[in-house]
Amino acid sequence: MKSGRIRERFAGRIAGVGSTSGIRVVVGRWDASPWGAFADVMLEDAAGHRVLLAPSDRVRDFVAATYTFDEHVIEPVSVTDTADGWQVQAPSLSLRLVVGGRTPLGVLLGLVPSRVATAPAWCGAIDPVARVVMRGVRTRGTAGNDRREWYGATGVTAVTAIAGTWRGTDLGDLAPVDPPCRFGFSSTPARPSVTSVVTTIERSVPT
Repeated sequence: MKSGRIRERFAGRIAGVGSTSGIRVVVGRWDASPWGAFADVMLEDAAGHRVLLAPSDRVRDFVAATYTFDEHVIEPVSVTDTADGWQVQAPSLSLRLVVGGRTPLGVLLGLVPSRVATAPAWCGAIDPVARVVMRGVRTRGTAGNDRREWYGATGVTAVTAIAGTWRGTDLGDLAPVDPPCRFGFSSTPARPSVTSVVTTIERSVPT
């Protein structure tokens, strides 16, 4: 059977935070995707155990084929706006994010037209700069199962505080995302933040 390649785009926001407990959390809040709006969570604890929280089998299968985890959990994941940030809620995780203003990087990204910033060609061109400026961050790379991926960021705002629990254990206070998360070829920035992004994933499909 022959195969071709397609590109799929996921538009939304990614929150990446560390904590004094050593747990680092990456929340994907996807407003537009091939399957509509959804949210998922990638979490790595202090021992390096990586967990995916996915709201459905379809999301779990797609994300797990692109990134690497030690455990997959299918459970409802919701992200709602609060007066000062986000509330992320799942049976395993409760996380409150306090979101501040744009970071200096966010200001610079705002100068680039969105259609340019989200284009795979642009993401590939700026990848060498991203590697140097932000440790662990890349804007293009090869994902699992012969997939290629591009991150097109259009804005960054700071996360200034967190509160919550993971499987009944208090997360502690806000801390940098350090060491970088090991789900795929790129981590979120070390500085806790919310990044507005369009993620493009290219994958093989039967034809």
